Amino acid sequence: MTRIRAARIAVTAVVPAELALVVCLAAGVRPPGWALAATEVLLVGVLLLEARVLYGLYAAERARGAGRRAAGRAAVRAVVPVQVRRLVLHELRAIASLARWTLRGRHGVRPGDLAAAYTGPQTAMMYGLLFVSVVETVALAVLIPWPAVHRVVLVLDVYGILLVLALQAACVTRPHVVRPDGSLRIRYGALFDLVVPPDAVASVRVDRRYPEGRLVTLSDDGVLDLIVGSQTSVTVELNRPLPFTRPLGATGEARTVRFHADDPRALVTALRRQPTPS
Repeated sequence: MTRIRAARIAVTAVVPAELALVVCLAAGVRPPGWALAATEVLLVGVLLLEARVLYGLYAAERARGAGRRAAGRAAVRAVVPVQVRRLVLHELRAIASLARWTLRGRHGVRPGDLAAAYTGPQTAMMYGLLFVSVVETVALAVLIPWPAVHRVVLVLDVYGILLVLALQAACVTRPHVVRPDGSLRIRYGALFDLVVPPDAVASVRVDRRYPEGRLVTLSDDGVLDLIVGSQTSVTVELNRPLPFTRPLGATGEARTVRFHADDPRALVTALRRQPTPS
């Protein structure tokens, strides 16, 4: 039990640092090289500890007669908090989006759906961040004289570049979706996904705002802002509260949803054209 508790404490301590890294990248902020290195070194150390504890739990479950999949799930749930599992899942989905982006595919978009992009305000920022990351990688490769340190920094910088590309790829390949039945799917990459049923929409309008706050912000009066590039452009008023899940698993209820679409008028027009439920 002591090892399990230590592993849970260690992996929970990594969450704020890893989440801060993802939020910085989403906001177009390149963390200092030392901060990126410290975060990833800490993550590697925690992963080694997790692997040791998980293997022990897995072996114990197998000895009790559990199947491989069941034993693996039991071990993971015993050690890894749900916030960490969700964060790792977000990063894996984002990295998988790179292949879909290369093939020009889109996730969750079916024939007859309207796909609404929302990456406009962040695209230039992301590519600027990517350029700075590449320049930093090349500069450090030239300036660092110690081979071992050079290899470590190179791996960390390449991971940072990959994460920037993956975040943008996830946003491009997971657009908002208006379905023929009048439902609306509001997303931000692999981090946020909210389905609004047609009978929950009271009104929808183009409404450009420039709110301050994190990617997902909920006010005291139930207004949910999904902020892209410091702006939103569509407001959906709901006729009943809708539950939603934050990136790390916390839940809330929204009475109004504000989000960004690159072509807000097309999205609003498509949503207004849907048949009203009887």
